[in-house]
Amino acid sequence: MSDDKAIWPPIDPISAGLHGRCPRCGEGRLFSGFLTVGKRCANCGLDYSYADAGDGPAVFVILIIGFIVVGLALWMEVTLNPPLWLHLVLWIPLTLVLCLGALRLIKGVLLTLQYRNKAAEGRLDRGE
Repeated sequence: MSDDKAIWPPIDPISAGLHGRCPRCGEGRLFSGFLTVGKRCANCGLDYSYADAGDGPAVFVILIIGFIVVGLALWMEVTLNPPLWLHLVLWIPLTLVLCLGALRLIKGVLLTLQYRNKAAEGRLDRGE
């Protein structure tokens, strides 16, 4: 993550992350698979070895989608009182689709924000 502001104009990290684009140039692909981060940008050559979102995207997806689905399921149960099989048929596929769709988006945003803010592992300053 070199300081290369003279060569590459600033890119909006949210937009680049949502589109799965390189956080430095905004053109190259960030992902080589569905959730697999590529080795490097094909456009500008940025090495993606710094990219480690950890469990952050999964936590955000669980909290956001869980809140939405559980809230809708509770509302439906209180107002319509459908049979249990209808809950299973409706909420399980909806949860899977929403989680898989949101996971890639949130992971892309977190990785581009990691690059933009130069986030790295904590290190001790030994005063050397």
